[in-house]
Amino acid sequence: MNDLHKWDAWSPWAKLDPDAKISFEGPESGTGAIAHWTGNSQVGEGTMTLAESRPNELIKIKTDIAKPMEVSNTSEFNFKPEGDHTQVTWAVYGHQNFIGKAFCLVMNGKKMMGEMLDKGLAQLKTVAEASKT
Repeated sequence: MNDLHKWDAWSPWAKLDPDAKISFEGPESGTGAIAHWTGNSQVGEGTMTLAESRPNELIKIKTDIAKPMEVSNTSEFNFKPEGDHTQVTWAVYGHQNFIGKAFCLVMNGKKMMGEMLDKGLAQLKTVAEASKT
């Protein structure tokens, strides 16, 4: 989670455009790490910046999407150890402009986003469990 170079292994958006172009800047991992992407119409174009990193506790990411529409939001990953497992929660929040609000109403954007987050968490679980063996 702390290394944006490894996100393609589990990110649900990476599967929507395997040919997306991704570049990185800043530190390899942790606070200040940045990933830029450009892809098809499903993934668009944008930048993710690791804004806060407390491994095994909290990862906060600022996401600025330029295409298909301008959106800025924050993602938070919270980690809670439970025995030999870790419970991970993923929340996304931010201000929506009029177009974003209209999209959410017409396309049921909250449901779509929730499904993508659930898919990403399931893929993250698969990757994490595979790396244990």
